[in-house]
Amino acid sequence: MIHSEFEPYLRAARENPEPSPLAVSPGQRRQAFRDEALRFRGDIPLDVEARDTTIPLEDRILPARLYVPEIDDRKALVVYFHGGDFVMGDLETHDWLCRRLAHDTQTRFLAIDYRLAPENPFPAGLDDAVETLRYVAAHRGDFATSDARLVGMGDSAGANLVTVASTILRDEEIDLAAQVLIYPTLGPDLVTESAHRFGTGYLLNLDSLRYDYRQYLGEFGDHTDPRVTPLLANDLTGAPPAIIVVAECDPLRDEGVAYAGLLEHFHVPVELLEAEGMIHGFLEMGGVVPEALAIVDDIAAHLTRVVGAAA
Repeated sequence: MIHSEFEPYLRAARENPEPSPLAVSPGQRRQAFRDEALRFRGDIPLDVEARDTTIPLEDRILPARLYVPEIDDRKALVVYFHGGDFVMGDLETHDWLCRRLAHDTQTRFLAIDYRLAPENPFPAGLDDAVETLRYVAAHRGDFATSDARLVGMGDSAGANLVTVASTILRDEEIDLAAQVLIYPTLGPDLVTESAHRFGTGYLLNLDSLRYDYRQYLGEFGDHTDPRVTPLLANDLTGAPPAIIVVAECDPLRDEGVAYAGLLEHFHVPVELLEAEGMIHGFLEMGGVVPEALAIVDDIAAHLTRVVGAAA
């Protein structure tokens, strides 16, 4: 059952639906996404310092932001990839969430401003995720201590990039302490029961997500490629331990649950957390749904424990 705090926002969204993505430019959609993030976020933790930085890759430089909590246990570095359907999102849309998680975990977070579609279609965003994690692994002393354990974390589209990158880097023997996947999208076909039940009227509209997958994939048409649909991976043995967070009233819920089962099949340690009554994107809504803050804190506690176990 949907949490009562969401009802006014869902009702407003149903009465005033967003325009079709065909009717507005990517820039307009990104600005609307940014405005929404600012409207819903909670109070900003004052004991977390944010430092803008860059990730120099072979032929490009990615903007990034390092979050350093006042109490810094220096045991780990979390590299964060934002959500936004592969076409929206930036350092600002997820600034509050990264600050809150850095505060709760007493751990440094490094948020990455990866390339977006449609200007940069697949595999550009994925390449950015893989190469960023590879670079940070080799230069972690620039962002934390040289022996800090490395964690990949992302929400929605960012979670897709994290888990695919984790599998690719496993084959290069780059050791990630954990992967944290927040309401991940795990393929463009979207045919689960939760997709059918919650696909319209719950903020994440599946028609828009399908459109954005087309923008993301561009001319790449093979949906069976596990880099596109991680649920179709044929071997996840040795993947990093995972924390997967799903929301009860999210069209992507069943995908996350299925992926947890797939990881377990390959003997990967998994913690599956289901947020009852929550919708897709709820973690960024701490300013209007107080219970979302408690779940952020719970995720932080699980992350702290998983990182500690990897020591």
